[in-house]
Amino acid sequence: MKRFYETVTVENLMGDTGFAITLDGRQIKTPAKSVMASPTLNLAEAIATEWRSQGDNINPKAMPLNQLLNTSIDRVSSEFENIVDELVRYGGSDMLCYRADHPDDLVKRQGEAWDPYVDWMEITLEAPMKVTSGIIHVQQSETTLEKLRSHIGKYTIFSLTTLHALTTGLGSLGLGLAYIEGFRGFEAIWQDARVDERYQVEQWGEDADAKKITANLYEDLKHAVAFLQLAKG
Repeated sequence: MKRFYETVTVENLMGDTGFAITLDGRQIKTPAKSVMASPTLNLAEAIATEWRSQGDNINPKAMPLNQLLNTSIDRVSSEFENIVDELVRYGGSDMLCYRADHPDDLVKRQGEAWDPYVDWMEITLEAPMKVTSGIIHVQQSETTLEKLRSHIGKYTIFSLTTLHALTTGLGSLGLGLAYIEGFRGFEAIWQDARVDERYQVEQWGEDADAKKITANLYEDLKHAVAFLQLAKG
């Protein structure tokens, strides 16, 4: 799409409705035709900067914060319970709970990286997780899954948007919750999520295509993390 606007501004919608981004004085609408209202001035200004940075042609992929806000307003708000259910299903087969049974070095690395999260979920979230090794499936208790569902169900649409991105990107609800709840910072969580990948690279070398995919995922998740930080103020 060709750029069709000259000026980008932020408009205070007053009350509790937030801040709108305007193009030549017209409020931006989401794909579902809702006003694209940011909960905070900081997020609105960051999204306005994305629009100002566009060249002669508009590239939506170069506006990740804009896309995340659209997702929050259009999808997460209308499908909130379904998304919570999806995330709880991730918890039912969380990566943190499935460990290698060999070699010993990998077993040790997984334990050192992942045990603190499992312990934190039990103590802080009151959601004890069963851990297994090999390919044997382990059924998490209904009590644990209900604790997770109840906890996630209290999130804002903005927190749920970021949690969904982290959980699906890392393959672990526990890791996503650890970030949202402030147990660990994103960089530490990212490194802990890559234990298996780093081990495979050490054994077999790095694959260029896999490296590119990992780099793209890292950038996507960094945007999701920045989105939540800005949405909180």
